[in-house]
Amino acid sequence: MGDPPQCLRDSLRQALRQREDKLCRRKLTILPSTSVDFSSNDFLSLSTSPAYRARFLDHLQLAPPMHPFASGGSRLLDGNSAYAEDLEGFIAEFHNAPSGLLFNSGYDANVGVFSSIPQPGDLIVYDELIHASAHEGMRLSRASKRVKFSHSSPDSLKAVLQTETTADPQIYEGRRNVFIAIESVYSMDGDVAPIREFVGIVDQLLPNKNGYFIVDEAHATGVFGPRGSGVVQAMGLEDRMFIRVHTFGKALASHGAIVLCCADTRDYLINYARSLIYTTALGFPFLASIRSAYELLAEGETEQLQRKLGRLIAYFRTRLDGLNIKDTSTFEVEHFSNSPIFSLRSNVPRELASVCQQRGYTVRAIMPPTVPVGRERVRVCLHAGNTVEEIDGLLETIAMWLHRTERQKTRL
Repeated sequence: MGDPPQCLRDSLRQALRQREDKLCRRKLTILPSTSVDFSSNDFLSLSTSPAYRARFLDHLQLAPPMHPFASGGSRLLDGNSAYAEDLEGFIAEFHNAPSGLLFNSGYDANVGVFSSIPQPGDLIVYDELIHASAHEGMRLSRASKRVKFSHSSPDSLKAVLQTETTADPQIYEGRRNVFIAIESVYSMDGDVAPIREFVGIVDQLLPNKNGYFIVDEAHATGVFGPRGSGVVQAMGLEDRMFIRVHTFGKALASHGAIVLCCADTRDYLINYARSLIYTTALGFPFLASIRSAYELLAEGETEQLQRKLGRLIAYFRTRLDGLNIKDTSTFEVEHFSNSPIFSLRSNVPRELASVCQQRGYTVRAIMPPTVPVGRERVRVCLHAGNTVEEIDGLLETIAMWLHRTERQKTRL
């Protein structure tokens, strides 16, 4: 019998080789300091904003002498503070929500919500492209059934709910809860969910008001809606959402997340969400960075960044439309509305991404299992801090690659 540790290492290496063979092995990378960012989720470029930095440093300096920067424990033990609770109230008021509960990340928030709130006998209906963190939470959930519907399809949601209410009369009668899990803006395609249509379908098929929306606004926060408040507030549907999750690590240049909900739900999560209970709470510097970002949003200081980002999005979209694309299997643009996320679909995304990176433009090839097989792409994210010249340089690189690729195919 072989040495068990060596057997384990052999198993790990074999698994990694299999990923390598499938061209989906993940690796950590460090970007050159000179590269132009067309990849990160720092949509408003707040992470390099002098106004954000000054506000953040002011909050740190205003802390009393000897004020602990570390939280010292979980929220339920020694990690709570008046500052954290005041911040939760401030964010909840900004988002027109009854209350809010901070989590260490969007991942923790989704895991905590989905693992604890659905009760035995309940049903979760989820968009097929919902984030991995929601899947992890659903895997831990006590819900009796989980059913997916086609991405952002009102017809598919309607068909699923009709099937489930017919199969289980207790759902129609309101004796079982139905949780509808969606994102407002999807991270890979950048498309906006038809939330208003979803609400209409739930009202029609679940007249006893046992349908509860859980919407993840991670990629909408700071970018969409009035003062960056999100898609739900732009639609005026705050009262129809059972839970909204807003994260701070993307456009807000911070860390953590908040679950917006009613007071009863907040209290329930404090008692049952293990991803909150059994983890060290956010320390003061993290809370101060979140406060800084939300103050800028609330004061309208980021609206100029939103407008600039919108102009860059329109410019990039127009320039992409002007490319002479002859083979859509090699290159096809998918873009939705005013989203800063562009999907450049290609059957050779690694090649395109590599060419862009060599020219100093950071973009990423997105491969399965992050996206479905056949949906590989290069993901491009625009930021308020990008310039027209940088966008032109990226477009010139893409055009050069397209021309070279088409010329090679002609020779074959």
